[in-house]
Amino acid sequence: MSRRLRAVALLLLVSACGSGNFSAPRELENACAIVSQRPTYLRAMKATERKWGIPVNVQMATFYQESKFIGNARTPYRFVLGVIPMGRQSSAYGYAQALDATWDEYRREQNRWSAKRDRIQDATDFMGWYMDKSTSVLGISKQDATSQYLAYHEGRTGYSRGSYRAKPWLMRVSTEVGARSATYRQQLIACRQL
Repeated sequence: MSRRLRAVALLLLVSACGSGNFSAPRELENACAIVSQRPTYLRAMKATERKWGIPVNVQMATFYQESKFIGNARTPYRFVLGVIPMGRQSSAYGYAQALDATWDEYRREQNRWSAKRDRIQDATDFMGWYMDKSTSVLGISKQDATSQYLAYHEGRTGYSRGSYRAKPWLMRVSTEVGARSATYRQQLIACRQL
């Protein structure tokens, strides 16, 4: 085999190993189908539940709302005059749609400098860390997906100020997150994953 051919083969092998599977699982309405298709998700969420006490169904409902389980999800671009791109709406990225500053706070506090927002194990741990703090600071039950989502979306300061009350669309979305969490819980019980 020629040197050039070996170099191309090695390059293809390395690029195939390094690429992540960032596509969404099929059947996002069915928690059992999600964990059947992506068992690493369930393992990561159960580890987070053991560590932080945030139920798997609450995590799943929040991931659904934030990224539809797409590992490299980003916010859309903003445009001036409808055509000139002016950057993204925010720095939110990954499964948990964590903002740069909040992600850096998490990595600093947890001493997890190699954590990545597009790695499910790190994203679930981040979410558990964030929601656990919402419980200690704001008194939100770890099982209350609706309120946990509001604090997650608005930040703990925004939640404590009640900023979400002026956003009917967010109140609707948080109610949907709560309903999805309850549905996911029932589905996971039925397929014996909880």
